[in-house]
Amino acid sequence: MITIAALYHFSRFADYAALREPLLELCQSYGVKGSLLLAGEGINGTIAGDRAGIDVVLAHVRGLPGCAELEWKESFADRMPFGKMKVRLKREIVKMGQPNVDPKATVGHYVQAAEWNDLISAPDVAVIDTRNDYEVAIGTFQGAVDPGTRAFGEFPAWWEANRDRFSNKRIAMFCTGGIRCEKSTNWLIQQGVNEVFHLKGGILKYLEEVPEEKSLWQGECFVFDQRVSVGHGLLPGQMSSCGACRRPVSLEGRAHPMFEEGVRCMACVDEYSEADRERFRERQKQMELARARGKRHLGV
Repeated sequence: MITIAALYHFSRFADYAALREPLLELCQSYGVKGSLLLAGEGINGTIAGDRAGIDVVLAHVRGLPGCAELEWKESFADRMPFGKMKVRLKREIVKMGQPNVDPKATVGHYVQAAEWNDLISAPDVAVIDTRNDYEVAIGTFQGAVDPGTRAFGEFPAWWEANRDRFSNKRIAMFCTGGIRCEKSTNWLIQQGVNEVFHLKGGILKYLEEVPEEKSLWQGECFVFDQRVSVGHGLLPGQMSSCGACRRPVSLEGRAHPMFEEGVRCMACVDEYSEADRERFRERQKQMELARARGKRHLGV
């Protein structure tokens, strides 16, 4: 059984670049794979491995400056959902492009998963999904507003253009694991919005704790690994990933005559040149050859 840990923590790292190599080497030595981002504002990512390896890496992360109170969400899979381990240096651990945003200063009111349904069912509450459009497309909360953003950095402009829609409303925000809401709620508070709430632990915590028969979640939740999506109880969903654009593809989407494994889906059918398509086809061919040999292609 593979343990998957999704984590983030905001902390002011004085020299975050110096943290990269020890963290990468530790993960590799214990067979832990996944992707972690380091920036001056903290750490973010998802890792997977056996129980012992995950525990060692999490203990190391908790030992980083200011990370003693690290929280994470766990789920499980029958096989490793990552092909390699990557630790990357970034300017932000979740890119919003607003230099004055500081989740360490103040954020919205945290709402536990068990209390979320009551909040978002209130008539004076506007529920906003802060995720990207392709994530929202496969699942969201009943009645939630979809900003239609292709990247989180577009959210501030969307809010400026739409803020009048939410006058005299309390704002409830949510995202996959909670990290985007740490920034978006701080930003709304800076814009003068007084009553801002966000789902603690994000959709993943909600799907873990709230029984399906009481849930207001509709569809599946996109995750950034080879599972592609999860449902209630954090069980793997029915979605797969387009080999070209990496967007989620449903069973119906795979049956569409324009779908080509590893090459295109309906979401990206007009987005690439024929030269790109030929390159994708060759990559798919190499992946299939590697799979036939019982190996994993390096590009996966």
